[in-house]
Amino acid sequence: MATTGRQQLPAPVTPAVLWALLFGNFVIGTGVMTVPGTLNEISSSLAVSIPVAGQLISVSSILMCFAAPLLASVVAGWDRRLLLAFAMLWYAVFHLACALSTGFDNLLLLRTLAMLAAAIFTPQAAACVGLLVPENQRARAITLVLMGWSLASVLGMPLGSWIGGIYGWRSAFVLVAVLSLASSAWIFWLMPRQVRPPAFSRALWLQTFRSRPLMLTLLVTVLSATGQFVLFAYFAPYLKHIGNATPAQMGLYFAWFGAFGMLGNLVLARLIGKHGADWAVLISIGAMALSFLLWPLALSVAMVTVVSIPWALGCFASNSAQQARLVGIAPGLAGGSIALNTAGMYAGQAFGAAAGGWMIARGQILDLHWVGLALLLLALVASWLASQSNRA
Repeated sequence: MATTGRQQLPAPVTPAVLWALLFGNFVIGTGVMTVPGTLNEISSSLAVSIPVAGQLISVSSILMCFAAPLLASVVAGWDRRLLLAFAMLWYAVFHLACALSTGFDNLLLLRTLAMLAAAIFTPQAAACVGLLVPENQRARAITLVLMGWSLASVLGMPLGSWIGGIYGWRSAFVLVAVLSLASSAWIFWLMPRQVRPPAFSRALWLQTFRSRPLMLTLLVTVLSATGQFVLFAYFAPYLKHIGNATPAQMGLYFAWFGAFGMLGNLVLARLIGKHGADWAVLISIGAMALSFLLWPLALSVAMVTVVSIPWALGCFASNSAQQARLVGIAPGLAGGSIALNTAGMYAGQAFGAAAGGWMIARGQILDLHWVGLALLLLALVASWLASQSNRA
């Protein structure tokens, strides 16, 4: 395994900085999930079909897929206090611009530019955790910081969906802008100065791409994210299709899903140190596959809430476990592997949203789960192969 020397921080670090990073991920996650939660309103307001509106997910995800690893090299030596605070400021400005956009094409461009901040923040926040806590606390600290995505699901997405349904989708984007400004100020206030992870050189990138365990682990992320977003990207249209769900019902459902997502992450944070990241990934993806297997029963809003429970429990837990798994396989390559994992997650979102939109355009909205199930089963196989390769 490749390793690099740990950098000494110029000042003692308190746990408060981890909460600031967690909040940053909460805001990033809320922004990312604002579009799925308000897809019906965007489609109606801008007079485009649901599959066309879904391009807001797929196009920005494609950009983030490539931007995450490329920007990881560009910003490698930057002071993380300035970098992360600026990323959240960028997020605020462009979400406000999205709220003021006049047409779908304009919104698509601004939304894509806004997501550059997401491509930077999540991987770079996770990568610098290794410099903020002792090595024996690293896996748990990364899980804590990434728990912001679970909170986004339990609080941010439901609130955005409800506000978008009652006051219009533009109001949901303004909410993200305000939260982003608060996050930028919090990080700038608490993050120690001169936190600069070692630059990720060309040699380290080559070492990362040549690592079979890392590449198989990243394949797990792509497959599982694609499988989920075939359906997840179109939750709002699905709920409207099967039960003509109101904005309040959609908000409550997203809160329900997010609550179990957060619970899954909390359980993972307690157990990952005892049982290991490999075990956590298998259990998490297996739980999601169970929901997709049972999805034919989800023909009412009430049944969707029940069938979704295993999926929610594994959804965010699996990504947190994947991040910890990558750090454990090669700590010295974490700066690149975590960026690639973020790229893989966004690639999966793009592929899944595109596939789901293609199926919906052909009247197959009730069959989305079968494609998702097949991809999750492939992710389980890839996860097992990654574990075996890492032990070899």
